[in-house]
Formats: sequence, structure tokens, C-alpha cells
Amino acid sequence: MRIQTIGKYFALVLMLSQISACAVVAVGAASTGVVGGIAIMADRRPPAVQAIDKGIELEASNALAKRFGDDAHINVTSFNQKVLLTGEAKDLDIKSQAEAYVKAMKNARSVFNELVIGPNSTYTARANDSYLESKIKTQMIFTDKLPSNSMAIVAEGTSVYLMGILTQNEADIAKKIASNTNGVKDVFAYFDIISEAEKARLEKQGKADESQPNLPPKY
Repeated sequence: MRIQTIGKYFALVLMLSQISACAVVAVGAASTGVVGGIAIMADRRPPAVQAIDKGIELEASNALAKRFGDDAHINVTSFNQKVLLTGEAKDLDIKSQAEAYVKAMKNARSVFNELVIGPNSTYTARANDSYLESKIKTQMIFTDKLPSNSMAIVAEGTSVYLMGILTQNEADIAKKIASNTNGVKDVFAYFDIISEAEKARLEKQGKADESQPNLPPKY
């Protein structure tokens, strides 16, 4: 219980600091320490899938930015190899091309294209989106029995997109929290729903991983 509380507190500190990109790198680099161990344990994706998701995000983001330049502002979020595209595209052709590119990636399981046709959002609008995400994450982190570290939360204007690996009950709680957050109009959920038995198996696996010493192998 103490380790779980520390993990939630650490996640909140990182979130409020608004350095999410750096936080991902820091957690990954610290995987041999206590903090890294907590981050991996709390995520229901296997470490290999977490790495695949990060690879999809980096590859697609760089490729789409290079291809479309100022004609689009595309955010790529991958969770359990399900890919969400949010942001803005100059026209429908760009929106379709972006979706086709990601669908062609070998590790992308499915693609949800939520790009809006119109001018790129302002920096103020993007800052507001980040603030809205932070408000939702804060509530989810401190909601009992909700695996907040096994979810992705994306805000675009008044719309919120949720991804993760949850039971049906957990999914209902997550959607309710997002819907009741001030500033949210629409909530779209792209969860992978698991059974209570699968949840128990994943939690057991997580505890087993936690019990392993964070030491280099001996030869």
C-alpha cells in the first residue's frame, strides 16, 4: 500500500510539473530503480508493448510533421498498439493521408482518426488542453481502484479521449470522472476491456515483478 501511494504521489508531481515528455524519458531511464519499477508495474501493458507504443508515437509524429509541415498539427497517441490521431489538418486529403500512413505501420493494431479539418490550434489552446488533461489525471490518480497509470488521456478543446486496459467497472468510473470534469463536453473511450479474472492475473504478475530485486544479473 505504501509503495502504491508513493507511486501515485510521484505521478502527480510529474504531471503538475507539465514536463510529461521529459517524465517519460526519466522513468524509462530509471527503470533499474524504485521509481522505474513502480511505473512498469502499474502499467498493464507488458514492457515490450510499452516500448512499441512509444516507437509508434515517435515514428508517426516525426513522419507526419515532416510530410505535412504547417498544413497540419497532428498528435499521435498509442496505447496497447491502438493509435489515436488528434489535432488539426488543413483539408480532408491530409486527414486521410495521415490515417493511411499510420494504418500501414506494422505495429499499429487499429487507428482512430479524430483530426479536425481547420487551422492549426494556437499555443493558448494547446496549453488549455494540457491543463484539462492535468485536471482529469489528478482526479483519476487519487481514485481508489482505478489504474490511472494504465490509461492515456488526451484533451482537444472540450473533447476528451480515453485509452487503456480496464475492466468494465473501471471503464465506467473513468468515463464518469472525465465527463464530470469542468470544461469537458464530450468523452470518447477506446478501452481494451478485460475480465476481472484477467485483472487479477495482471495484478499478480505485477506483484511478482515487484518482488524481483532491481539488480544487474550475475554472470
